[in-house]
Amino acid sequence: MSKKPKTPIKPDTLLAHAGRDSELSHGFINPPVYHASTLLFASAEDQVAHRSRYQYGRRGTPTTEALEDALTALEGEGCAGVALLPSGLAAITTALLAVVGAGDHILVTDSVYRPTRTFCDGILKRMGVETTYYDPLIGADIAKLFRPNTRAVFTESPGSQSFEMQDIPAIAKVAHDRGALVLTDNTWASPLYYRAFEKGVDLSIQAGTKYIGGHSDIMFGCVAANAKALPALKDFVYTLGLCVGPDDMFLALRGLRTLSVRLRRHHESGLAIARWLEARPEVLRVMHPALESDPGHAIWKRDFTGACGLFSIVLKPVSQQAVYAFMNELALFGIGYSWGGFESLVISFDCDEYRTATTWAPGGPTLRFHVGLEDPADLIADLERGFAVFNATK
Repeated sequence: MSKKPKTPIKPDTLLAHAGRDSELSHGFINPPVYHASTLLFASAEDQVAHRSRYQYGRRGTPTTEALEDALTALEGEGCAGVALLPSGLAAITTALLAVVGAGDHILVTDSVYRPTRTFCDGILKRMGVETTYYDPLIGADIAKLFRPNTRAVFTESPGSQSFEMQDIPAIAKVAHDRGALVLTDNTWASPLYYRAFEKGVDLSIQAGTKYIGGHSDIMFGCVAANAKALPALKDFVYTLGLCVGPDDMFLALRGLRTLSVRLRRHHESGLAIARWLEARPEVLRVMHPALESDPGHAIWKRDFTGACGLFSIVLKPVSQQAVYAFMNELALFGIGYSWGGFESLVISFDCDEYRTATTWAPGGPTLRFHVGLEDPADLIADLERGFAVFNATK
């Protein structure tokens, strides 16, 4: 920001000002969008000596710098910098590649985002990196799984689709005592609701496609790192030639300005729908860590300051036909992957297809919901219509 405030500012204020320099932008509020590849040096001497703030479009522009600065400020104390990637999955895979090499061993939560598992079981295995999946509820007992060549622990709290809460501070202490790094996928809560570096994380990953973008129209990811992990991360991003398109960076910056107000609405509406579903006779249980009834609620209350609109439910045993009838009847909940946009979504899933370290036996069919920015009363009415068809079909 052009002028530094004289007193510490709150996250809402930071989101409105971070990454902005009106002096460099000729007085305009928003940073300019640079569509750039080639940069001209002032002289041959400057080119040979690399004397220029910017070297080449792939290595960053003022647009890149504005977004990196804003995201670094949002992460808070402990974050040394941010790398921008073209998708959330690219952020995950790049972060992992930056910290491991042939002959290394990593620990990955069994509740991880499924494409992360696919990467570990495919490309990392081909590279000679071995992965052990662990129970997300393991906590400090993860010490039993460490080997002399364990380089990193990958966490995700809450877990993808199944929403188990991990005791990341306990895991981080064990990892750091053994010289390993801790990575986390922090897309669900974002740095607004989960301060990853304060909890012992070394690299914090977000799929900016989700809540940072907020409008279901960009592909973007980012990895924030502490001082220990940042140099290797940046070097890997540059060496692989990874970069984000200028228009997606612009939309990510624009999304950041309203992130806090949108997340508050997602939190409130998501919790309201979760409580309504919890009282439905068709529902066996709701997997939402902000609910007092959730097994992970104590950790959520201790470590998090909010929730988002994403959670899952377990239906009481019923035919697959009834589940599909319910989903197909919904008019306001679209059937689709991704989440974090303004629209509500629902998908059917089954973790038993890929879990290896834990047994997935929820007791009935499972659905994942994303509650968007619609009026909760309208969403409830839509769900009621769905349940009417559900009950008529089962």
